[in-house]
Amino acid sequence: MKQLSGLDAGFLYMETGSQFGHVSSLSVYEPPDDPGYQPLAEWRAAIEKRLHLLEPLRRRLVDVPFGLDHPFWIEDPDFDLDFHVRHTAIPSPGTDEQLGEVIARIIGRPLDRRRPLWETYVIEGLPEGRYGVLTKLHHATIDGAAGAELLTMMLDSTPDGDVIPPPEDEWRPERMPTDLEVLQRAALSLARKPGRGLLLTARTLRELGNATRNPFVVAAANQIRSSLRGPLGTVLNIGRDRDADPDAPPVSLPSLGAPRTPFNGTITPHRRFAFRSTSLDAVKAVKNATGATVNDIVMAVVAGGLRSYLLEKDALPERPLVAMVPVSIRTGEETEKWTNRVSGLIANLPTDVDDPVERIKAVHESMVSSKQLFDAIPAATLTDFASFPPPAVFTRAMRMATRFQLGNRAAPPVNLVISNVPGPRVPLYSAGSRLLHYFPVSTVAEGQGVNVTVQSYMDTLDFGVVSCRELVPDVWHMLDLMVEELEQLCKVTGVDVEVTKAS
Repeated sequence: MKQLSGLDAGFLYMETGSQFGHVSSLSVYEPPDDPGYQPLAEWRAAIEKRLHLLEPLRRRLVDVPFGLDHPFWIEDPDFDLDFHVRHTAIPSPGTDEQLGEVIARIIGRPLDRRRPLWETYVIEGLPEGRYGVLTKLHHATIDGAAGAELLTMMLDSTPDGDVIPPPEDEWRPERMPTDLEVLQRAALSLARKPGRGLLLTARTLRELGNATRNPFVVAAANQIRSSLRGPLGTVLNIGRDRDADPDAPPVSLPSLGAPRTPFNGTITPHRRFAFRSTSLDAVKAVKNATGATVNDIVMAVVAGGLRSYLLEKDALPERPLVAMVPVSIRTGEETEKWTNRVSGLIANLPTDVDDPVERIKAVHESMVSSKQLFDAIPAATLTDFASFPPPAVFTRAMRMATRFQLGNRAAPPVNLVISNVPGPRVPLYSAGSRLLHYFPVSTVAEGQGVNVTVQSYMDTLDFGVVSCRELVPDVWHMLDLMVEELEQLCKVTGVDVEVTKAS
């Protein structure tokens, strides 16, 4: 038995009837020139011979009675590979929209917690004889970085296939523990929590004290204080000239709270999924022309697309939108690979800026400021606090938020999540089939009906946008506006690179 971390378990507690904790990916393959090639059989065989390398695929949850502590993983005593490897199709030759609709319906269903938390679907009927593989895995098991590594472990580096080392030891399933045995194991963890909590709090206060001597953090605090008005501002600014500190570095802090948009509301279980492929070389060329980063360009492309979308809806807020950007905090020294080591920073998304090049500059400044604030206290320290809230309380809070439709009643803390995951730069294969694209398929949360995730693969940047079907029924149009924004950036910066790629 191995206990989940607080962060891992949090992705379980967040689940409600309309909010799910799984993330997925759509891989598109070109099969070998073999009329008898069977994608389903080949994909299943490829997974089966690697099972000893893919720990998350054979472990299942064991809950602690009454939700007293975080669940445990055990090696599933009833593991059934055929339950997890599934088959479906769209009418050949299917369109991207038909494929997106099938995927939207699959991701709109929760995973069965009585089984290992994953499913994979071989989807046939794509144009030119291609096929897709949708892999659906719970976020309690992996984060983005671990997911990218899992992908490379499931695939081959050559068309003829890699040599897979045999298992060092025979795999042995575990017996399902009794409730009493689980409580006994949990009791050991619960007994240590008060002491660990005190140590963690002391360490955090020490790090915060060190951080406040950072000139940037001091400048940020001064900016907040100097902007206060009314009685509170008068008290906190006693003895301080509002125009003092002229040499303090300018700070572009993310907005406190996000403006409301049509896609910020109570979500339903129903999903939409849209995907497009763009040229990574085009993004890099714009990056070089503007002195920004690849992530800056991705953020600016999303900002421009959302600005156009909201203008069409006559719903563009005067303030910039606010995005949460996941950040990996892996150091390479982790003893546990298959877990979450991820945090996030909050940044302004300059949808209020009209000029596309100025939007890149605004994104860059916001990201620099957000990263400096993010670095003030080590993110690993903050994520450790996730271990302490009682699971039963966390779960009840999520259900209450859904029941009272807080997504419609409260201002959203952020408008959406934007994630940029670097992927393999070399070609990959599965049983002789060549991987063409790797589209991320993420998830949405209460109050945030859109998620934009991109992943690079070789010279391609693959976009995947997931939305709540009722809040954003026209997600394909939203994504097309983002692609048009990249084309516009290429035009205004003099970049002569084809933007779109066939999927």
